This record gives sequence, structure tokens and C-alpha cells, in this order.
Amino acid sequence: MEPAHKIKCMAVDDEPPALQLIASYIAQIDSLDLIFQTTNSMVAYNFIRQNEVELLFLDIQMPGLNGLDFIKSLHQKPTVILTTAFREYAVEGFELDVLDYLVKPVKFERFLKAVSKYSQLIARPSQEIIAEKPSVADEMYIYFNVNKEMVKVFLKDILYIESIKDYIKVITTGKTIVTYQRITYIEQKLPENSFIRIHKSFIVSLHNITSFKGDIVQIGHLKIPIGRFYKKKFVDFFASINK
Repeated sequence: MEPAHKIKCMAVDDEPPALQLIASYIAQIDSLDLIFQTTNSMVAYNFIRQNEVELLFLDIQMPGLNGLDFIKSLHQKPTVILTTAFREYAVEGFELDVLDYLVKPVKFERFLKAVSKYSQLIARPSQEIIAEKPSVADEMYIYFNVNKEMVKVFLKDILYIESIKDYIKVITTGKTIVTYQRITYIEQKLPENSFIRIHKSFIVSLHNITSFKGDIVQIGHLKIPIGRFYKKKFVDFFASINK
């Protein structure tokens, strides 16, 4: 049975074999519709300004207008999945609020995972449950500067925060954002009764901890290490609340 709505996709890559690979993957998924593909970033730019594109598979390193500048140039941005052979662009890509980052050569299983993220993203609004009388804690939020845009994030949605040199990656229940900020600064801004630093590179939401054992904290299926300099504080905290 054909899906009620097919997701309008565009693929852009200056390397024809890489472009054809993505096109072949899209063709295997019934819910996706490849409406345009090109090896020329300027041709892609002109097309996307005049046509509706919902999901964009975009290479980063291209002559003329590279992928990151391509994203920055758009006023109305589709959801973007980056494809590149260079991992070093990951931080800047996530700072531009891309959905995912596929490293070439892209495997079909990894491609499916990225598409699944998009399906979850568009399905989420109809599944949201809004409490009639939310508590004060539920209403607490913080703004992060993402690509010169202030993005509002509710504290209850944050799963954990990871430090990447001078950046932090904020992983929430609905998205991941990257912003230029030191983890020590954001640690001071977060309420101590809701968040705890367990490693030089990680702050976790106490509310979202599924379990912990030894030197590992588990949040859902994610396993996050506890640093040896932070372990005593972590153990003492849980000992105090279980007295």
C-alpha cells in the first residue's frame, strides 16, 4: 500500500557515484520521493528556492557553494541530513541544527537510521501530551545560541549534555543542538536538584537516569561514563536521597 504522503526529498552531491547511491537508497523506501537530484550546488539552491523540499540530503565539500554555506543561505530550511567524508565538520553541522550526519561511504543501515529519525520528528507533534496544570519544574527552560538564533529548550527535555572542546552538545528527547559554550558555565546555570556532572565531559539529567552501575550511568539505551573525580559526589548524592 502506498503511504498517504510521500516525503519530498532532494539529494545534492558533486560526486555522481555518491549521489546515485543516495538516490538508490531513497528509491527503496516507499515513504520517500526523490523530487530532484543534482551535482551542482547552485542549481540545487535555485531549485529549493522555488520548490517545496521536506528532506535534504546534502554533501558538505562542493565547489562554488559548499554544504554548510548552502544551509546558512536558506531562509526557509528543510530538514537536512549531511553526507560527507570528513568527520571534522560534525560540530558545525549540528550547530546549524541538521538532523543527522552520514559519513561516506554511507551504508544502507545507517541511512535507514537517519530516515527513521526524520519519521519520529514529524510524528512527534501529534503524539505530544500537554498537562492541564504543568508544574513549575515542567515550565523551566533555558535558551541556547544556535547559529545566532536563540533556541528555547525545556529543562525536563534534556537527557544529557556533552562537552566537545569549546562547544557543548545538548541532547534532548526531541533534538540535538550544538552551541559555543563551556560545560563549566552551563553547569552553574542548571538546578543542582535536577542535573549532576558525572564526568569532565558529561552532565546528566537526574530525572532521566534509568540505572547506574560501577562507572556507568544509563539513560535509556545510552551508557555514559562516570569520571573518577566525580564518582564520590555522584554516589553521595544518591546515598543522601535513599536514606
